[in-house]
Amino acid sequence: MTESFEQMWVALAAVGKDPSTGGYRRGGWTPSEREATHWFTDQCVSRGLTLESDGLGNLVAWWDPAASPGAGPEQSPAGRALAGEALSEVPGVVTGSHLDSVIDGGAFDGPLGVVSALAAVDRLRAEGFVPSVPIGVGAFVEEEGSRFGMPCLGSRIATGVLPAAKALALKDRTGVTLSEALNAAGIDPAGVGPSPLMERMGTFVELHVEQGRALTAPVGVASSIWPHGRFRFTFSGEANHAGTTLMEDRHDPMLTYAMTALAANKQARLAGARATFGRLSVEPNGTNAVPSQVIAWLDARAATDDALQSLLAAITRQATERAERDGTTVELVAESVSPIVDFEPGLRDRLSAVLDGAPVLPTGAGHDAGVFSDAGIPTAMLFVRNPTGVSHSPAEHAEMDDCLAGVEALAAVLKDLAR
Repeated sequence: MTESFEQMWVALAAVGKDPSTGGYRRGGWTPSEREATHWFTDQCVSRGLTLESDGLGNLVAWWDPAASPGAGPEQSPAGRALAGEALSEVPGVVTGSHLDSVIDGGAFDGPLGVVSALAAVDRLRAEGFVPSVPIGVGAFVEEEGSRFGMPCLGSRIATGVLPAAKALALKDRTGVTLSEALNAAGIDPAGVGPSPLMERMGTFVELHVEQGRALTAPVGVASSIWPHGRFRFTFSGEANHAGTTLMEDRHDPMLTYAMTALAANKQARLAGARATFGRLSVEPNGTNAVPSQVIAWLDARAATDDALQSLLAAITRQATERAERDGTTVELVAESVSPIVDFEPGLRDRLSAVLDGAPVLPTGAGHDAGVFSDAGIPTAMLFVRNPTGVSHSPAEHAEMDDCLAGVEALAAVLKDLAR
């Protein structure tokens, strides 16, 4: 017997949870993320779904009655599917999300979409629905980019947006490369590259917890994803003694950074955009020393591509002006930039109609759905209400009734798209 949504949720919620904060630490290819992935594969095998994996570890589990009519757990072809042999080459409808988390993140961001996808398939099978095309449940790796600094890493590599050589050279905060991390997880880096899973993804629908306070109904439909990027600012100055160096003799990059952080806040507020310095590295990082270098990572988002570029230009201008006064230097590197994603209106409106006119709203959060959409795959998103608007935090929450409404909505959408 398959587990209910509530049972699955409780089981998965225990994986990778920090008992001291209540947050999650499921960085890509870490033991806790691998445990969550093993939980997912076990759930798929127990349902007789056909698991396919690409060279990076992205997974899609297929419900394909045409290829394996009546298949149950006792008839599962999962063994040969894990070896990479597909039962059917017919493009299907894929739903799902990711299992990794930001550092000390919430329980719902990603896992809600994966658990809801499994529960929606259970619901359709219990109803006796037989899809005319395969339905896939996906779990895509390192969507948050919390370990290697590249958001939507799994989908970027799968779609060919990020070249394998560049991806494998990415390093985490301890200096471990993606190639080394894959080897440690038992994955051959030689297999990394554009994914054959994309060839079977005829349509993609991602369910996700809404990450703000814009949605007041239990379920909504996404209209677009704001353009966004991660930008690395390197502020360089001169290390010196904190007690003997006169204030006027200092070349302190921390001051330049501090002014830049304040400028980012002001410029984002003026533009109705978002700008966040959430990560910092200081050298030599001593209490009694003026630092020689400060590296700060800016997350910037805006409603349009032009607005994002204008925001970044304004922040950079103020950083440069301050550096001239402080006797420091500033260097800017764009680590990743994602343009605006406008989900295909016909598909978006179709989903809203299936859900009795569910509200349609944009989001400032990035998702694998945006990468798949940019790759030309018809893509849509469903949101489940977030009563507090808190996300990327242990306090992230959605009510169980709203989660179950999300399962019903996803099942209705899959039924419509696969009938």
